[in-house]
Amino acid sequence: MMSLVSLQRINTKARDVQALILSPTRELAVQTQKTMMSLGEYMSVQCHSCIGGKSIGEDIRRLDSGVHAVSGTPGRVFDMIKRGNLRTKAVKLFILDEADEMLSRGFKEQIYDIYRYLPPGIQVVLVSATMPSDLLEITNKFMTDPVRILVKRDELTLEGIKQFFVAVQKEDWKFDTLCDLYETLTITQAV
Repeated sequence: MMSLVSLQRINTKARDVQALILSPTRELAVQTQKTMMSLGEYMSVQCHSCIGGKSIGEDIRRLDSGVHAVSGTPGRVFDMIKRGNLRTKAVKLFILDEADEMLSRGFKEQIYDIYRYLPPGIQVVLVSATMPSDLLEITNKFMTDPVRILVKRDELTLEGIKQFFVAVQKEDWKFDTLCDLYETLTITQAV
């Protein structure tokens, strides 16, 4: 879901980082990057994962070549910002994935440090299984009139979900293609 939100906000004509997604683990950051690359393949979206344990030189090279989205862990992302290779002037969307987990691992100060480098007025999204008090503190600090979307526990895992995408050659064809799909398939819910 986060990947879809990010992809919709990206202007592929600009080779600037426009979406920044923080994850508590390297594995989750890489998984997010791979998902964005798969979904954004036909949009020409470039995404890079900035995680510890990987070559700093490779991070610098990829960031300097221009990427639209960065998925990473707080430590490496902050390091790349401080070095000046991850430029944040064009960031429109800042996502904290598993925000409660990041706080429990002690990333609170690094998250604040990263946020200080982001432009004012960006959209901030926190995804969390729980809402501890320090997470509420972050929402109050980073967001104006935040909206909380709470999901009932029994609705967290849905069985039988199928997802796919259809590549259309022209932007103008998207709506007509979507209408064709709705006429052809039995769809009870869609995002």
